[in-house]
Amino acid sequence: MNLSGSICALATPFGSDGTLDLDAFARLIERQIAGGTQAVVIAGSTGEAHALTDGEFEELVSFGVRRIAGRIPVLVGTGGANTAKTIAVTRQAKDLGADAALVVTPYYVRPTQDGLCAHYVEVADAGLPVVLYNVPGRTGCDLLPVTVARLAAHPNVVGIKEAVADAQRIEDLLALRSDTFRVLSGDDSTALRSLFAGADGVISVANNLVPVPFRALCDAARGGRRDAAAALDAQLQPLFDALGVESNPIPLKWGLALQGIGSSRPRLPLTELSPNHQDRLRDLLMNLQDAAA
Repeated sequence: MNLSGSICALATPFGSDGTLDLDAFARLIERQIAGGTQAVVIAGSTGEAHALTDGEFEELVSFGVRRIAGRIPVLVGTGGANTAKTIAVTRQAKDLGADAALVVTPYYVRPTQDGLCAHYVEVADAGLPVVLYNVPGRTGCDLLPVTVARLAAHPNVVGIKEAVADAQRIEDLLALRSDTFRVLSGDDSTALRSLFAGADGVISVANNLVPVPFRALCDAARGGRRDAAAALDAQLQPLFDALGVESNPIPLKWGLALQGIGSSRPRLPLTELSPNHQDRLRDLLMNLQDAAA
């Protein structure tokens, strides 16, 4: 399993009645693969995993794994606030055919660093390769590099998605990078900086909407073509900014609906993108489409 380059945190499309739209999910998957995306995350935070029932989670992951059929690696979001439940969901993802688990730090409960270490060790012992996921702005706890160093020694901990947009944080994590432990950016806006510093890839939200230019950005950055990468990043930065005007995946779901993939409405308590932001996102996507043509 090669976790590198352009990785998409897939949205979960819903129909107008709010149920899973697996036809739209299939089209999203095929567009990602055709656009060069090198791995995907199913049922992560961008995929509104918190809003899926247990049955929907199983249906979504099973469908996605079958549809992808080994063409690219599949990571499944299995993290939660309770270790035993996280282990159970991770084992379920393994049984459904996932290649790895993306495990966010336990949210709300705010464990100590020792607690985080113990949590991840037990989850990794469940047998599925684990990618750590640190996003303290969402979870309320921060997985520090010194703790990541302890976890990187576990044979089943294969990488980290780091969403702290701080150059020093990425530098500290890159000191832990190896053939068996990958460092992945989880922040689109600073992804280029992380790639230039040596990160293996990016788990991206924007990639849902622009898989081809995002793959080109990753390839240029990792290939040392700094001017080309910087030009692509400058082209995409307005989109990165627009996708952050309201909580993810609110703007993303609206943009995907413009592209004919699912409803623009996420599940409550998230609501549809505010009208005062809609024209901006529509114009950005039209301009990017025109530029690609």
